[in-house]
Amino acid sequence: MDWNNLPWDKIFILLTVLISGPGIMIGIVVPAIGQMIVATSGLKAIARQPEAGDRISSIVLLSLAMLESLAIYVLAVILILIFANPMLKYIIGTK
Repeated sequence: MDWNNLPWDKIFILLTVLISGPGIMIGIVVPAIGQMIVATSGLKAIARQPEAGDRISSIVLLSLAMLESLAIYVLAVILILIFANPMLKYIIGTK
């Protein structure tokens, strides 16, 4: 097999797309599970100590916002890899 005659640009794009799919799934599922855990713990804490509900709610909302930002960062990186891949110019060989 002659490795020099393979269409590396097409292989690179195909690999990027195939890896991006599971990357999106993992990048969305993991923060969703984390949000579930945070929300459940917050509700249990409010049930145990209702007078601290306002403080617990604010901490839970801050935690949920940080977890959601993780999912948004994953989505941004995956979209950059699919549509504006910075390594593509090195693989194709154009400038």
